Order: sequence, then C-alpha cells, then structure tokens
Amino acid sequence: MKKPIILAVDDDPQVLAAITRDLRQEFRPNYRILSVGSGPEALTTLAELRTRAEPLALVLCDQRMPEVEGVAVLTRARELFPDAKRVLLTAYADTTAAIQAINSAQLDYYLLKPWDPPEELLYPTLRDLLAAWQAAYRPAFAGLRLIGFQWSPLSHELKDFLSGYLVGYQWLDFEKDAEATALLASTGLGPDDLPVVLYPDGHVAARPSKLDLAQHLGLPTDAKQALYDVVIIGAGPAGLAAAVYGASEGLTTLLIERQTPGGQAGSSSRIENYLGFPTGLSGTELAHRAWAQATRLGAEFMGPREVVDLCVQDGYKVLTLSDNQEIKAKAVVLTTGVSYRTLDVPGLARLSGAGVYYGAARTEARGCADQPVYIVGGGNSAGQAAMYLATYAARVFIVIRGASLAASMSAYLIEQIGQTPNIEILPHTQLREARGEHTLEAVVLQRDGEEPQEHPARALFIFIGAKPSTEWICHLALCDAKGYLLTGRDLVTDPRYGASWKKAREPYLLETCVPGLFAAGDGRAGAMARVASAVGEGSMAIKFVHQYLDE
Repeated sequence: MKKPIILAVDDDPQVLAAITRDLRQEFRPNYRILSVGSGPEALTTLAELRTRAEPLALVLCDQRMPEVEGVAVLTRARELFPDAKRVLLTAYADTTAAIQAINSAQLDYYLLKPWDPPEELLYPTLRDLLAAWQAAYRPAFAGLRLIGFQWSPLSHELKDFLSGYLVGYQWLDFEKDAEATALLASTGLGPDDLPVVLYPDGHVAARPSKLDLAQHLGLPTDAKQALYDVVIIGAGPAGLAAAVYGASEGLTTLLIERQTPGGQAGSSSRIENYLGFPTGLSGTELAHRAWAQATRLGAEFMGPREVVDLCVQDGYKVLTLSDNQEIKAKAVVLTTGVSYRTLDVPGLARLSGAGVYYGAARTEARGCADQPVYIVGGGNSAGQAAMYLATYAARVFIVIRGASLAASMSAYLIEQIGQTPNIEILPHTQLREARGEHTLEAVVLQRDGEEPQEHPARALFIFIGAKPSTEWICHLALCDAKGYLLTGRDLVTDPRYGASWKKAREPYLLETCVPGLFAAGDGRAGAMARVASAVGEGSMAIKFVHQYLDE
C-alpha cells in the first residue's frame, strides 16, 4: 500500500531544501515527502495526485509566492483533497493573511519562519495534525475492482465467480457510486462496456469472460499432464473429497470444475448439520478448506473449465473440453452434482440475473438492503437463504405450495425461521408472474382460492428442486428416466439394465456401466442429498478406482 504524502511548497530554493530536509528526517518512515518550487507547479502536482488517487495527508505551503500565493494553493488543495491538513508557512509580517486564511481557506494551522529548532517549533504541530488525519483516513482499496450495474446479469455472474474463488474485490455500482463514474472515465471506456474489471496491476478488461478473469488472476486453467490416474469432474463436496483421497493415496489426480468450487453446497450461507462444526460454516468456507487440502496433497485443479464429451479409447477415458482440448485418464469419477430447476413462469427468463436468481446468490444480498425479497421453495437451501437474506432485507417472504415447511425442511431451520421477525411464510401460494422493465420490480402471487395479487419485490430467489447435470454423458453412461447416473448393483439386478454391463465381474458399488467410470454425489441415482453423504461417496469412489487400476 502506498504511503501517504506530505507536500511542501516554497519558491525559495534554500527554504524549500531546509523544510524538505526536516520533514524527511522526522516523517520519512511513514510518509512520502514531495517538494515543489512554485504555486503553479503545486497546482499541477495536486491535480496529478488527484488523478492517480494518491493519499495526500498534509500540505505545507509558503504564503508569499509570485503568480499563485500560498492561500490559493491551500484553497485548491481543500477542493481536491478535503481531508488533507493544510498549513501555511509565513513570515511574521504575513501573520494577518494567515489568520484571515483560517476562515477563508479553512486553514488548519500556520507556522512562522524560521522554525528552528524543528523539534520544538515544527514537529509537535505537524505530528498532531497528522495524527488527526490518520484517525479519519480510510485507505483506498488496492485490489481488484469491478464496475457495473447492480442488476446486470453479467455483473452478477462475475461477482459470483470472484466470490466463489474467494477473490477479494471492490464492487462499484455505476448508477450509485461517484467513484465508479470517475474510474470508468479514466479508462477511456463507457457505460456500454460495463461490467469493467480493473486489476491491481493496472490492466483493464471490459466484459471479460470467466476464463479470461481466471487466467489473469493466475488460477490454474490448463492441465499439466497428458495422462492422469484419475480425473474428477465437478468440485462439489463429492469431487473435493475424491480429490483429497486420490492425491493423498498417490494417484495422479486432476479435478475439473466448470464454475466455482463447492457446487450447490458452496452457495449455502450456513451449513449447521455437518459433522465436526458445532457452530456451522458457510459452503464457501467448507469448499475452500477442502480445495486447499486437496491441492496441498498434490491434486491439480482446473477451472473454470467444462467437459463437454467423454469417450473410451483402448481402455483410456478421453475427456474433451469446451475449447477442444483433450485429457486422458485411466479412471474418471463423475461428481457433476445437480443444478436448480427453472420455473416456467412469465417474466422469469427475461429477468434472470436482473433480480431473479436460481439459488442463493449471496453476492446480491447487500443490494436488497431495506427492500422486500421473495423466496420460492421450502427445502433446506431455501431456509438457509432466507436466514441469510433476513440480515439485509426489510422483509423475506417464503412462498410454498403446501401448508407448512415441516415436510421438506430440517427442524433446526424451521425453528430459526420462526424466531426471525422479518421472515414470513406464505402457504398455499404460487408465483404467477415476475414484472419489471429491466430489473425485477414486482411479483404476482396467487393464494389457493383467491385472485392473483401484485407485490413489490427487489429480488426473487428460486429453489424448486434440482436436476442432474448429466445431459452430456447420458449417451455413454446409463441414466434413469430422470437423468441420474445408474451404478453398481442396479446395472445387473434390474432386468431393464442388465444387458448394459459387459464384464465378467460385477460392477463396483459406484461404477457406471462403463468400467472405470464412477459416479458419486447428488448426480448418482439413489444418492442422499446431504453434504456428508456426498463427501462419503467421493471418498469411497477412490477405493474403487484403486481396485479398477489393480485389475
């Protein structure tokens, strides 16, 4: 972080050299000392510091200078840097002007020449002024900054991506933050280029893709080897557990994730029923602990990368990525999980990402401050989202078709919701429409036996169940009627699928109809939708990978 600046101004070279020497002797460890030799030069320097967003702590300026007097310099300093301390350096004959400047230029102090010894006549005053400035100073954000529109789908996508990888960033709403307008103007870009990412190294990117963002941030986006013992597709709890055990047991292990680590669990604001965490933890925290553990043990990670095809060649599994890159593996574990089902209601598709969200979308919670928000769904994910949003929104309404949450939500969440005064459950109610020109403005709800009614809404979060993310693999691996991957005994005991298994041995418990291709987690038929269950299956899958590789 840059040191704050002390600016000294005097047209007398000897005086300027003396004041610069004394300032550096006392304040150099914590401040940068700049010196200029005229009023016009001081004004130019102030403008440059403002353009570069440099922190200016104090201006010490001589009064009697040709062209531009000291009071004029300090007045301009106050306009550009309202919080900077302003000190006039003057001879005894100019004390009247200095006293008048206390009011006209809101001068903080004036000092008389000469100031010898500085230990008595200079440093004590400046120390007090700098201490007062430091007490109110808030350093400018020095990391990645994202400028965009609050309810832009692409802005939402980039915010979710950065948050998912725990990348610290500053969000600037172009419509509300004056700083965003000035920053965008300094890049030479305009509102049509938003969202814009400003990297700490000075690089600027307009409307970047997630892959571009990952590459510039130094995230691993390419495989280091051509062949792996095991490739795991999907970095949810099951995939992360498989990566931990695969790497720890000496397998060359690659984990590929198309979005961010954690899967659906990663978007959970608080998981309170996971073993070993009595006070709970967020899904993001759990995912990144597991990610750090897997990479420390030697697993490779690629993201955001999407596997679009998989085929078998001479016993090896060949994975094709969206950019046509190919990776070979001896065994593959599918942990692609599930995605939220979409709701076929007028207005939802048009406003998706602009006030309508499938899943928790925690990055948008602050934008809902003091506004009403609605949640459709009555499962645990909906309950966790409601508890999180209730800390920001004025009211949170949970819309459910049934009479209560008891049939679909854990008891601890129902109890917490009942104790939260700004959460209201709307039973026997359905969403009929989402309204708004560019962003969500209202929802239309209908209670059983009543007419539809419009309600103002800032955001709508939908949790209506999930579907497996297996559409790209069902041509190779056998899936049930709902798209869930069939594994183990289901392949040989059910007469509908018995012909799909061709080897003499029985399939391993988590093995699909393709030998060496395993499935774990929520995308597997018969899996239990719990984080602990997914972690267990991911760990088990590595045992079966070992058995397959030893054949």
